[in-house]
Parts: sequence; structure tokens; C-alpha cells
Amino acid sequence: MTPGTRAGYALGSLATGAFGTVPGLLLLPFLTDRLGVQSAVAGVLVLLPKAWDVLFNPVAGRISDRSTHPLGPRRPFLLRGGLALAVLFALMFLPPLAGSPLGDGAYVAALFLACATAFAFFQVPYMAMAAELTDDYDERTRLMSWRVAMLAVAILLAGAGAPLVRDAFDSYRVMGLAVAALILVGTLGVYLGTRNVPVARVTSAGARFGELLAAVRESRAFRTLLLAFVIQAVGIGTVLAGVDYLARVVLHDAGQQPVLFAGFIGPALLVMPVLQRVGARWGKLRGYQGATVLFGVAIAGVAFVPPTPVLMVLVALTGVGYAGLQVFPMAMLPDIISTEQARTGDARSGLFSGVWTAGETLGLALGPGLFGLVLSLGGYISGGTAEQPASAATAITLGFTLIPAVLVLAVLPLLRRSVVEPDRSPADAGE
Repeated sequence: MTPGTRAGYALGSLATGAFGTVPGLLLLPFLTDRLGVQSAVAGVLVLLPKAWDVLFNPVAGRISDRSTHPLGPRRPFLLRGGLALAVLFALMFLPPLAGSPLGDGAYVAALFLACATAFAFFQVPYMAMAAELTDDYDERTRLMSWRVAMLAVAILLAGAGAPLVRDAFDSYRVMGLAVAALILVGTLGVYLGTRNVPVARVTSAGARFGELLAAVRESRAFRTLLLAFVIQAVGIGTVLAGVDYLARVVLHDAGQQPVLFAGFIGPALLVMPVLQRVGARWGKLRGYQGATVLFGVAIAGVAFVPPTPVLMVLVALTGVGYAGLQVFPMAMLPDIISTEQARTGDARSGLFSGVWTAGETLGLALGPGLFGLVLSLGGYISGGTAEQPASAATAITLGFTLIPAVLVLAVLPLLRRSVVEPDRSPADAGE
């Protein structure tokens, strides 16, 4: 496989990274401050379409599996799903149109649901392609390295760039068009970049609910690791949802939002080689435990620090912990999959990966929903022009700091070798 093909496949991460980041970051403030939707209702409107995404992913996988298109079972879906996602994403940020918070909120929720459906038809085939483009072990590693690197670029570009575009033009519509263009580039890039690559083999991208349930029930290690990862994803989701509110209401400077986001994601990109060495020397589980403690303590410390350089240091340390919360459980997952395959004799990598993706999607969707509830309890006034009460600023601070800290640290009792890591064979133990 040529570097051009690897780069072409990796470009698909521009679409997945943009759609995975921007709604969690800006959709809640768009609903509450631009459209005037009550915060608790806005949280539910953000949650429900993503919950649908969790349920619909296996269906999209089965539809893709059964495709008999001459271009293969994946690439046509990538093109159609990606183009539809770009158009629907731009349309989602058109309001105000109806002239009422209820009408505009319903419109946004319907478009977000349509976006989630289109995204499923892009994301599931895109993930399945990684196992189908090559059977070579080392080549898969190179392919995934390119993909992860592009995903990190997409998250930073969309997460920091979208608020800058919105503020520069004072327009969510322009921001929506800019992010839609990024999704379009990713869609066309992966479609054209993989056009000359023969499919090595076709794997199953979808499974019935009974199959998913049986596989999860039979693997205690997978259940435990997945539960820990999903709970922490909820905490991470509340942090992302709170960035905009923290900058505007607590720090009184909307321009701080991209700075905060870059301070959170930037260090995560820089420490990837360090995390690899930590895992090699002390083990993945210890690395995961350390990242959990670092994230929880650092984000909790933000609640007690005024807007000084120390605040950005804590945000950066949170970003380092966040990187570990992504790297170590994702590195432990293949170990569990290999153990289950050796135990059962069945290839379940696609099945476990699908459940894992659904769990992550659900966790990141619950985060904004929880943050919207916290805003409502704090008396946050929707509309974007009113002076917020002190209780709202307190709720934002708690939702951005102590609540995610509690969620992330709560999984530490689960992170024990006996329940997270698969049993090692005598031969492995002696290595």
C-alpha cells in the first residue's frame, strides 16, 4: 500500500473528527443562547439523536454488508453518507427560522437525527474498511497510525477553529458551512484516495442484538473495561460541553474558548510517544490508572484556581490525562479480543469493536445531556443576552470540573487486573 493510499484513507477522519467534536462543543450553546431553548430541554435534544446513532449503527453495518455495488460494499456508502452528512450539518445551523424556541429546537433536533443517520452510513463502513484493505499485520498498523494522526488534527482543527469562525462572523450559519466543508474534504479524500485499492477480504460490519448481548455477557474483562470507558466518556462529554459556557460566563471572555480547547487537546497530541513508553515499561493497566488519577485531580483543581497561567497548566495536565484515557483502554481492547478469540475459536473483533464504538458514542452523548441538566438546576437563563445569576456560574464550574472528576475517578475500583485484563497463560506469565 502506498503512502498516498494511507493518506487517502486517513482523510476520512476529517469527517469523523469534525462531526464527533463540534456538536458536543457548540450545539448546546447554540440551542440555549442563540435559539433560547431551556437548558434541560436542550440537553435532551442533543442526547436523543446520538442515542439513536448507538441503535442504528448495527443496522447500517448489515445494510453495508449486503451491498452488491460494483465498487464494493463500503466506498459507495462512504460517498453517499459523507455528502449527506455535510449538507445536513450545514442545514442544522440555519435557525432561527420558526421564530420560537420550541419550533427552532425541534428543527435542530430533527436535523441532528438526520445527521446521525447519515454519519452511521459513513462511520461504520469506514471502520470496516481498515480490516478489508489489507491482510498484512504491519501494514494495518501503519494504516491506523495515519488515521489516528489525522483524527487528532481534525479534532484540534474543528474544536478550536469552529468557535473562532463563529465569533469572527458572529454566525453559527457560517460556522456550520465551514465544518460542512471540512466533512466534504474528508469524504471526497477517502473516496478518491482508496479507489485503486483492491479489497483483501470482506468482514462483517453489523450484528444482531442477540449476538452482541451474548458476546458481551461471555467476557467479563470486556464488560468491565467497556463500563469504565463509557463512564469516563460521560465525564469527558461534560467537559467538552462546558468549554463555551466556562469561557463566556465564568471567565467573561468568549475568546478563551479556542484557547481552552487547544490547551486541552494540544498536550494530548504531544505526549503520545511518552504514553507508549509508559505502557511498555509499567504496563497498560498501570498507565490507565495513572491517567485516570491525573485527569480527575487536574480537572477538579480547575474549580479552585482563578484565571491565571496556573489554570492553563491544569487544563494542559487534564489534556495529558485525557490522552491516556484514550490510548490505554484502546490498547487493552485488542488483548481482550485476542483472548476471547482463542477461547471461543470465533473471530469477534468486529463485534466487540461495534459494541465499543456504540458505548463511546452513548457516553459522549450523555455528557452534554448531563451538563444541560446541571445548567437548568443552576438557574441558567437561555437567550444569550441576560445577565446570568451567580448560581449559573457555580453550576457551570461544577459541570466543567468536579462532576467530570467524580465520574472519571469513580471507575478506579473497576481498574483491577483481576477484572480488566484477561487471564494470562503460564507461558505468557513467564515472559
